[in-house]
Amino acid sequence: MRILSKENCFKGIYTALATPFTSEGAIDRDAWEGLLTAQLKAGVHGVVPCGTTGESPTLSNEEKLVLIRSAVKACAPTKGKTAVIAGTGTNDTRETCELTAQISELGVDACLVVTPYYNKPSQAGLERHFQFVADASKVPIILYNVPGRTGVSLAPATVAKLAMHPNIAGIKEASGDLNLFMRMRAAVRQETKRAFYFLSGDDPTFWPFLAMGGDGMISVASNVVPGCMRMIFENWNEGRTGAGFALFEKLHPLLRNLFIEANPVPLKQILSYIGKTASIVRPPLAPLSPENAAKLKAVWDALLPHLKEDRPREELRV
Repeated sequence: MRILSKENCFKGIYTALATPFTSEGAIDRDAWEGLLTAQLKAGVHGVVPCGTTGESPTLSNEEKLVLIRSAVKACAPTKGKTAVIAGTGTNDTRETCELTAQISELGVDACLVVTPYYNKPSQAGLERHFQFVADASKVPIILYNVPGRTGVSLAPATVAKLAMHPNIAGIKEASGDLNLFMRMRAAVRQETKRAFYFLSGDDPTFWPFLAMGGDGMISVASNVVPGCMRMIFENWNEGRTGAGFALFEKLHPLLRNLFIEANPVPLKQILSYIGKTASIVRPPLAPLSPENAAKLKAVWDALLPHLKEDRPREELRV
């Protein structure tokens, strides 16, 4: 499936990549390259470096440039099939514009821009913020709505206004509120006929999100089960809804428990189980509590026998 064709742009499974760290707190470049390689082998439709899962608030701009350049280089052999959507959002409009303008020249396919956190802007402020950033970027912008992390949520009317901007291509809707998603989708469809893509940012509600008109997902879980997440989407997209739902249902305990504490703390714990990277997170995040670590390990151990051996192109026995 060529996701970057005119007909299928920004549809599918995009992995919100974790950022591996060494015990000294530096980026673990070997582990990072391993994560990228596994994603490409699993056939995901794209990767998203430097988002929430990548601990972007604690990455310097220099570190972001290193990670994004590496992702672009890794995906170059599959250009046109594997997109790179770079996280460039901050809570400072001027900094976001400058960073997005710089990164948009590195060969990425789009930039993911989160709603400004801490400031608590009005809807008018959010609209201005995203318009300024979209004007500054040389590639399409994808809005990122995650009120549980930022303290502010894009309203459907605001999304509809922003959807009319020629350089705003879609939204990562990560509230987990399917009613809000439907209101956003209806508002956009009422205001514009141009293509505008809705990507879920909430793994546990991914299947109903697709059923309600979503175009795909920027996924946390696909760091560890990329093939499964890709197959859920492809089964849905190709009309095999029974098989798709069976996969989703089997994975759902994992999808829920990846958010038992702040993302990416649980994710990194599982990545450590499978030898992809250490479970190290940067402060102010802290390691998973012993109680939640035990619960997460039980969930993972229960799922593991159902995974076929040919990982990373894994399938579930259902």
